[in-house]
Amino acid sequence: MSRRAMEQPRRITDSFPRRRRGPGRPPGRLKDKNKKDKDKDKVQVKVRDSPRAPSQPPPDPALLEMLRRFDLSWEYGPCTGITRLQRWERAQELGLSPPGTIRDALLEHRDNPDVTYSLWHEYEL
Repeated sequence: MSRRAMEQPRRITDSFPRRRRGPGRPPGRLKDKNKKDKDKDKVQVKVRDSPRAPSQPPPDPALLEMLRRFDLSWEYGPCTGITRLQRWERAQELGLSPPGTIRDALLEHRDNPDVTYSLWHEYEL
């Protein structure tokens, strides 16, 4: 039998350098749990301000459902960090044929942030 046949098969982790654990750290624990809880309080998500005009009535639930489906449809590209109309226009420029009813609704309710912004408008890239 050849030496290679007796060796264990290579694993993908074999290509990464091994790191030694520091003194006093038990195996499997990389960070102190108390430090993790402290860092959790410091983490903040960047949120854009999109104030809701107090005089606007809430949009029709059927309209919001149609826009939600547009948000979740990845065939028109990502929607993070842009408005729905910007996404619609980008999809149109790329020849992806987004629904015209979406554009009409967005233009009709242009001043309503619930309609203008996608589900993920608060996140920035």
